[in-house]
Amino acid sequence: MNIFGEKYRISIFGESHGPYVGVTLDGVKAGIPLNKRDFSYDLSRRKSGGLGTTPRIESDAPEIISGVFNDFTTGAPVTLLFANSNTHSRDYSLFRDTPRPGQADFAAGKRFNNFNDLRGGGHFSGRLTLALVAAGVIAKKMIEPVQISAKLISLGGIKRVKTADDNDASMPEDWRNILKASIKEGDSLGGIIECTCNGVPAGLGDPFFNSVESLAAHLFFSIPAVKGVEFGAGFKSANLKGFENNDCISDSTGKTITNNAGGINGGITNGNPIVCRVAVKPTSSISKKQLTYNFKTNKMEEFSIPGRHDVCIALRVPVIVESVMAITLVNLMN
Repeated sequence: MNIFGEKYRISIFGESHGPYVGVTLDGVKAGIPLNKRDFSYDLSRRKSGGLGTTPRIESDAPEIISGVFNDFTTGAPVTLLFANSNTHSRDYSLFRDTPRPGQADFAAGKRFNNFNDLRGGGHFSGRLTLALVAAGVIAKKMIEPVQISAKLISLGGIKRVKTADDNDASMPEDWRNILKASIKEGDSLGGIIECTCNGVPAGLGDPFFNSVESLAAHLFFSIPAVKGVEFGAGFKSANLKGFENNDCISDSTGKTITNNAGGINGGITNGNPIVCRVAVKPTSSISKKQLTYNFKTNKMEEFSIPGRHDVCIALRVPVIVESVMAITLVNLMN
């Protein structure tokens, strides 16, 4: 299914090389100020063009089809369209017979009887995350004054080291070097994004199936290339003792001295910042020669993937992580 949410329901549609990708949002409250300019900042953070990103550059200009009148939401479903204009579909014609390692080509062919659109990954493409970011822009407005911030903290296994003259907008030199080396090799890199939500009230969520973690993880794993999620101390907590892992409550608001729980106990927010991390795998489409099975010749063959691809898709994922976290909180708060 391509629909998520109950109180704030998002439905994404389109393919990477089709005429449009888009999203319909149901449950948007009436009276929210909204125009095309409101999308500019977050959409620009997702755009390609920097070192390690794909040379495919789209305008990503939103077309508001419904749900907005005189720059305010009406309470009706909001539909947003984004045109695809910079496509090279010829690069993808061979992947039916020679599925790309790490990509969804083979699995999608089995699931949809080979009727799926292979161009640019079709509906499986990271291009569809444009719809998630657009949905997140409105979700962030609906959860104010909660603030969400995500950043890349590790690239290719190299952790970001904060220096006195460093800022979140700059890229560490060792990251630049490893990206340039991967570009030269025709290979790719993964990364880890950390997300922090401040101002989240205590008491959101439910035990078990509608826990904050389960709803957020559901959306995190809907981001193409995400292969791991952890909250608070995450996997490190398995190496701690209970005395070390427990967060001692320090005042009547529920504030804790440590935050190993990541702001969530029993699936419910405890008033402390929600902290989570998302692992993004290396981009599967690489020009470096690999082996894959050729269904025409019925044997494994050497294979190099043509086309335009991100060397490290994780560079563009922080704003997507923020967006899906906002979508999660809207469904819990409203």
